[in-house]
Amino acid sequence: VQLVESGGGLVQVGESLRLSCVASGFTFDGNSMIWVRQAPGKEREAISGIGSDGQEHVATSMKGRVTISSDNAKNTVYLQINNLSPEDTAVYYCAGDTVMYGFSWFLGAWTYWGQGTQVTVSS
Repeated sequence: VQLVESGGGLVQVGESLRLSCVASGFTFDGNSMIWVRQAPGKEREAISGIGSDGQEHVATSMKGRVTISSDNAKNTVYLQINNLSPEDTAVYYCAGDTVMYGFSWFLGAWTYWGQGTQVTVSS
Protein backbone atom coordinates (compact mmCIF):
# COMPACT_ATOMS: atom_id res chain seq x y z
CA VAL A 1 0.00 0.00 0.00
CA GLN A 2 1.29 3.42 -0.90
CA LEU A 3 -0.23 6.81 -0.26
CA VAL A 4 1.28 9.82 -1.99
CA GLU A 5 0.38 13.39 -1.13
CA SER A 6 0.91 16.32 -3.44
CA GLY A 7 -0.20 19.89 -3.90
CA GLY A 8 1.76 21.52 -1.14
CA GLY A 9 3.97 24.52 -1.63
CA LEU A 10 4.54 28.11 -0.67
CA VAL A 11 1.42 30.26 -0.64
CA GLN A 12 0.46 33.68 0.59
CA VAL A 13 -1.86 34.49 3.45
CA GLY A 14 -5.49 34.32 2.39
CA GLU A 15 -4.88 32.02 -0.53
CA SER A 16 -6.28 28.54 -1.00
CA LEU A 17 -4.67 25.21 -1.66
CA ARG A 18 -5.89 21.83 -2.78
CA LEU A 19 -3.95 18.83 -1.61
CA SER A 20 -4.22 15.42 -3.23
CA CYS A 21 -3.71 11.95 -1.85
CA VAL A 22 -3.36 9.16 -4.38
CA ALA A 23 -3.42 5.55 -3.26
CA SER A 24 -2.01 2.41 -4.77
CA GLY A 25 -2.64 -1.05 -3.39
CA PHE A 26 -5.49 0.52 -1.46
CA THR A 27 -8.92 1.67 -2.53
CA PHE A 28 -10.45 4.69 -0.86
CA ASP A 29 -13.94 3.62 -1.87
CA GLY A 30 -15.28 1.59 1.03
CA ASN A 31 -12.28 2.26 3.26
CA SER A 32 -11.46 5.01 5.73
CA MET A 33 -8.98 7.81 5.28
CA ILE A 34 -7.87 10.90 7.15
CA TRP A 35 -5.87 14.08 6.57
CA VAL A 36 -3.44 14.98 9.34
CA ARG A 37 -0.95 17.81 9.68
CA GLN A 38 2.07 18.44 11.82
CA ALA A 39 3.44 21.89 12.37
CA PRO A 40 7.03 22.44 13.49
CA GLY A 41 7.41 21.61 17.15
CA LYS A 42 3.79 20.53 17.51
CA GLU A 43 1.93 17.25 17.68
CA ARG A 44 0.05 15.81 14.77
CA GLU A 45 -3.39 17.25 14.27
CA ALA A 46 -6.27 15.53 12.51
CA ILE A 47 -8.06 17.77 10.04
CA SER A 48 -10.63 15.87 8.06
CA GLY A 49 -11.42 12.45 6.73
CA ILE A 50 -13.86 10.10 5.09
CA GLY A 51 -15.20 7.07 6.84
CA SER A 52 -15.69 3.63 5.35
CA ASP A 53 -19.37 4.50 5.04
CA GLY A 54 -18.54 7.54 2.94
CA GLN A 55 -19.39 10.02 5.66
CA GLU A 56 -17.17 13.08 5.72
CA HIS A 57 -15.69 14.36 8.94
CA VAL A 58 -14.11 17.75 9.61
CA ALA A 59 -12.38 18.84 12.80
CA THR A 60 -14.26 21.56 14.60
CA SER A 61 -11.28 23.89 14.37
CA MET A 62 -11.25 23.57 10.60
CA LYS A 63 -14.95 23.76 9.81
CA GLY A 64 -15.78 26.43 7.32
CA ARG A 65 -12.26 26.46 5.86
CA VAL A 66 -11.71 22.97 4.53
CA THR A 67 -13.51 20.76 2.07
CA ILE A 68 -12.76 17.11 1.58
CA SER A 69 -13.71 15.28 -1.58
CA SER A 70 -12.85 12.16 -3.46
CA ASP A 71 -12.62 10.88 -7.00
CA ASN A 72 -13.03 7.13 -6.93
CA ALA A 73 -12.12 6.77 -10.58
CA LYS A 74 -8.73 8.30 -9.79
CA ASN A 75 -8.53 6.71 -6.34
CA THR A 76 -7.71 10.15 -5.02
CA VAL A 77 -8.89 12.18 -2.07
CA TYR A 78 -8.58 15.94 -2.03
CA LEU A 79 -8.36 18.46 0.78
CA GLN A 80 -9.17 22.05 -0.07
CA ILE A 81 -8.03 24.60 2.50
CA ASN A 82 -9.18 28.18 2.16
CA ASN A 83 -8.06 31.42 3.71
CA LEU A 84 -4.66 30.08 4.67
CA SER A 85 -2.72 31.67 7.51
CA PRO A 86 0.83 31.16 8.79
CA GLU A 87 -0.65 28.86 11.44
CA ASP A 88 -1.49 26.43 8.64
CA THR A 89 2.19 25.93 7.88
CA ALA A 90 2.81 22.23 8.40
CA VAL A 91 3.49 18.94 6.72
CA TYR A 92 0.21 17.47 5.60
CA TYR A 93 -0.25 13.71 5.58
CA CYS A 94 -2.95 11.38 4.45
CA ALA A 95 -3.53 8.04 6.08
CA GLY A 96 -5.79 5.10 5.39
CA ASP A 97 -7.00 1.89 6.86
CA THR A 98 -8.68 -1.18 5.44
CA VAL A 99 -10.14 -2.74 8.59
CA MET A 100 -11.53 0.33 10.31
CA TYR A 101 -15.28 0.51 10.52
CA GLY A 102 -16.47 4.04 10.14
CA PHE A 103 -13.97 6.66 11.16
CA SER A 104 -11.62 7.46 14.02
CA TRP A 105 -9.96 10.66 15.18
CA PHE A 106 -7.42 8.55 17.08
CA LEU A 107 -4.28 8.77 14.97
CA GLY A 108 -2.84 5.55 16.34
CA ALA A 109 -5.64 3.63 14.67
CA TRP A 110 -4.45 4.39 11.16
CA THR A 111 -2.28 1.83 9.41
CA TYR A 112 -1.05 3.35 6.18
CA TRP A 113 0.58 6.76 5.95
CA GLY A 114 1.94 8.87 3.16
CA GLN A 115 5.23 10.75 3.23
CA GLY A 116 3.57 14.12 3.53
CA THR A 117 3.57 17.33 1.56
CA GLN A 118 4.87 20.61 2.95
CA VAL A 119 2.60 23.62 3.07
CA THR A 120 4.19 26.94 3.92
CA VAL A 121 2.07 30.04 4.29
CA SER A 122 3.97 33.28 4.00
CA SER A 123 2.81 36.60 5.33
